[in-house]
Amino acid sequence: MNVLRKLIKLPQEKVNFNIESVYQGHHKITYRGIPALKCPFDYVIYQMIIMKLQPDVIIEIGTNRGGSALYLADLMNIINHGVVHTIDIKYPSEIVLQHPRIRAFNDGWQGYDISEIKNFSKIMVIDDASHIYEDTLAAINKFAPLVSKDSYLIVEDGIISELGFSEEYHGGPLKAINEFLEIHKDFIIDNQWCNMFGKNATFNVNGYLKKIA
Repeated sequence: MNVLRKLIKLPQEKVNFNIESVYQGHHKITYRGIPALKCPFDYVIYQMIIMKLQPDVIIEIGTNRGGSALYLADLMNIINHGVVHTIDIKYPSEIVLQHPRIRAFNDGWQGYDISEIKNFSKIMVIDDASHIYEDTLAAINKFAPLVSKDSYLIVEDGIISELGFSEEYHGGPLKAINEFLEIHKDFIIDNQWCNMFGKNATFNVNGYLKKIA
C-alpha cells in the first residue's frame, strides 16, 4: 500500500481515534431517529448473534428512549421470528411502543414478572440499566436462570472502567461480572464476540456471557 501510495501520489491519510472519542461519538448515535446509545462494534455483533441464535425473546433491561429495542425488533423482523421485552421505569418513544415485536414494561427490572416468558424456549438477556455494581449484579442474578442453553446474557458498558468511571459506579459492570462468574459456572465469557475487533474492542468488556449448561 505504501508503494502504491507513492506511485499515484496519494496524500497521507490521518486517522486519530481512541476509546474516549468513540465514547463521545456513541452518545450521538440514533436508530431510525431514536437515540440508541451503543458502540458501533456492538451493533454489528448483536445482529450476528441474533441471526445465529434466532431467539424467541430478547429481554432488554434498560430502555431509555428505545432506539436499541427498535433495532433489535427490526432484526427480528428480518428473521421473521421473536419479540423484545424492554424494561425501564418509563415508557420509550411512541414509534417504539407501536412496533409489533416490542412489549415495553415500566416497573423496572425488579418488577418484571418472569412468568411473562413462560411460553418462550430460546431466551436472551441484555443488561443495559444503571451500570452500578449492586444493580447490575442483582439484575443479572435474577435473569440468568431464564437464559437458555447456548444463548447469551450480555452485560453492557464494562468499558466505563477503562474510561476511569469505575468508582462512580461502585466498581461497575466488570466487578459484577467477575463476582457473577465465580458463582455461575454455567456461564463463560465468549471471546468470539468480546475479541472480534481486538481484545475487548467492545463497550461490553468481558460482557458477552454464554450459557453452556
